[in-house]
Order: sequence, then C-alpha cells, then structure tokens
Amino acid sequence: MYFLNVILVIFPILLAMAFLTLTERKILGYMQLRKGPNIVGPYGILQPFADAMKLFTKEPLRPSASSISLFIFAPTLAITLALSLWIPLPTPHPLTNLNLGALFILALSSLAVYSILWSGWASNSKYSLIGAIRAVAQTISYEVTLAIIILSVLTMNGSFSLTMLSYSQEQTWFILPFWPLALMWFISTLAETNRAPFDLTEGESELVSGFNVEYAAGPFALFFMAEYTNIILMNALTTIIFLGPSFYPQNPELFTLEFITKTLILTSLFLWIRAAYPRFRYDQLMHLLWKNFLPLTLALCMWHISLPFVMANIPPYI
Repeated sequence: MYFLNVILVIFPILLAMAFLTLTERKILGYMQLRKGPNIVGPYGILQPFADAMKLFTKEPLRPSASSISLFIFAPTLAITLALSLWIPLPTPHPLTNLNLGALFILALSSLAVYSILWSGWASNSKYSLIGAIRAVAQTISYEVTLAIIILSVLTMNGSFSLTMLSYSQEQTWFILPFWPLALMWFISTLAETNRAPFDLTEGESELVSGFNVEYAAGPFALFFMAEYTNIILMNALTTIIFLGPSFYPQNPELFTLEFITKTLILTSLFLWIRAAYPRFRYDQLMHLLWKNFLPLTLALCMWHISLPFVMANIPPYI
C-alpha cells in the first residue's frame, strides 16, 4: 500500500515536469515571435514523450578517462533527491507528516550539491570541473540566504512543520508582512535552481554546458529531470511559505486547486524572467548575495526574532 502511495506521488510530479519543459518552450517561442514545438501530436502536446523516448533509447556515452561509479551515480542521486524533497510537503494525502519538514527540505536540498560536484569531477574534464565548481559555489552561497529567510518565517510560525504554515496564514498571507524576504526568497530560488538570469553553471558562451558537458542520452536527461522537478518544488514551497493555501478538511479538492494554481503562476513567472533578462556576470551574482541579500536577511531575521520581546515590554496602555 505504501509503495502504491509512493507511485501515486512520483507519477504526477514526473508528468508535471515533462509538460513544464513543453510549456517553457512554447512560452519562450511566443515571447520571441515563433511557434515552439507544434509537430509531434496536436499543438505539439506529445513533444515531451518524444524527447524522453529519444534520450532514453540513445546509447549512453562515457569518457574513457572518467570515474565509472561516480559518473553513473551522480545523475541518479540528482533525480532521487529531487523526488525525495516532495515527501514532507503538506498535500491533502501526504506520504508522511513530518514535524521538522522545513529542516528536512533544507538538509536534503544541501545534498544536491554532491551530485553536481561528483558529475563534474568524475568526468575528468577541465570544462566540466570548472562548471561544477561554479555551480557548487553558487548553490551553497544562495542556500545561506534561503535558510535565514525560512528561519525568519518560522519564528512567526512557531514550528518547523510545513503544515502549520497554512494554519498560521488563515488571517493573512505571510507575503504581506514579509514582502522584502519574499522578494529575496524568490530571487534566491532562481539562483538555487540555476535558472536565468543566474544560469551561470550552463553558460554556453564559456562552459558549453557546465558540469554535465560529458553526459549524453539517459544520464543527461536525469539531470534535467532533476532541474525541472526542483523548479516546481521551489515554487510549491514558495506557495506554502508565503501564499499559504487554506486547508479544507471537508473539501481537499479546493485545497489542491488553489495550491496548483499558485504554483503554476509562480512557475510561469520563472519562464517569463528567462525570456526577459540577460545572464548576470559571475561576480555580479556573488556580489548580489554576499553584499546585499546576506546583510538584509540577517538584519530582518534579528528583527523578527527580537520582535516578540520588544512587544512584551510595551506598556499595556499603548
């Protein structure tokens, strides 16, 4: 029974990831005054299945100088972690209800760095290694900001449980009192998922394809499945933390509809940003975090932590 529940959770995620690739290509096409995929199936709707069939039936290539075990294990780890991150999300029928769901997501998302580092190092190619080092530095850096922002929100929530976030937002969404943190969170999720304008790990002009340059066929597809799964996850997490979908105990369908709608709007915003903004330079990427986001998030975190003590000392007649 538990195995069936796992399949019922994983299958919709993979299906959503597949059609996100099609949605991205169609939206970018129309924004650039072209059609996008429109041949395979009606309106190109079967394009993701054609891409999957092409990639997973090709012969997987492996450089002769690569480290075999890590080279094979890295893409498997990437997609496994991307799917495991969905476990504690508060859905109407979750796999498990973790009291430390926010901590679980932070811990597992940090492990994703290893798949990037191992893939770049195991290829034994200078270009993939440079791409892996840049990706690891970028991912680790922006995780600092994400962790501090979550800590600030959880001080108001009073619990590490993601389920409690929805109950805490019954009166008002957290995006209203926390809008500076919400803005920095959204930009940090762009950098964390290696999306434009922060897609420096796959900078075609200088790195060809970054850490996965030596991968082809199925293993190459696993990396991009993990990337697009993480995009949906981050937007779902943004919805839960800042746009808390209301719980409907008698009507879980309404909760699901509200949750999906907000997640889709945020995901479409990711695609719009890719079409609208040019890529940052690497020094600008690091300057934005260490010189701007980090001091601001630390100051706001200290303010939210000290706010209850400040309010407790206010005389009752004020």
